[in-house]
Amino acid sequence: MSVSEFRVSGMTCAHCEMSVREEVGRVPGVDAVEVSAAAGRLVVTGTDAGAVVDDRLVLAAVEEAGYSAERVS
Repeated sequence: MSVSEFRVSGMTCAHCEMSVREEVGRVPGVDAVEVSAAAGRLVVTGTDAGAVVDDRLVLAAVEEAGYSAERVS
């Protein structure tokens, strides 16, 4: 299982979290999405042990939801 963490800018509420969660959840290979508007944090867990979720697709999904993000780990 792969885990990636991102810092997300612009989220302020539960609706923001839901928007990011829905968009990122559509990215191929994503198994779980944890979002915290208060912390400005997004954690993405991939489905396969050997495969890593494509950061570019995650960042594009966050942008589609109306926010910006950067990978932190």
